[in-house]
Amino acid sequence: MSQHNIVGSEAFNRTPPLIIRKVRTRTLRRRQARAAWMFVAGVAVTAVGGLIAVVAIVGPGLAGG
Repeated sequence: MSQHNIVGSEAFNRTPPLIIRKVRTRTLRRRQARAAWMFVAGVAVTAVGGLIAVVAIVGPGLAGG
């Protein structure tokens, strides 16, 4: 059986527990907005890359007439 030497733990503190009444959600919202903008930017880059690939594949066939 192991022995635990817990000194100064909150479990033995006689003060009342600290209750967090309000958590600021601004940071979480900012992080979510940044993630959404990164997703939109990724979709835009993928769409432009796909358009360039299609033009590169089909373009020579149209220009050759």
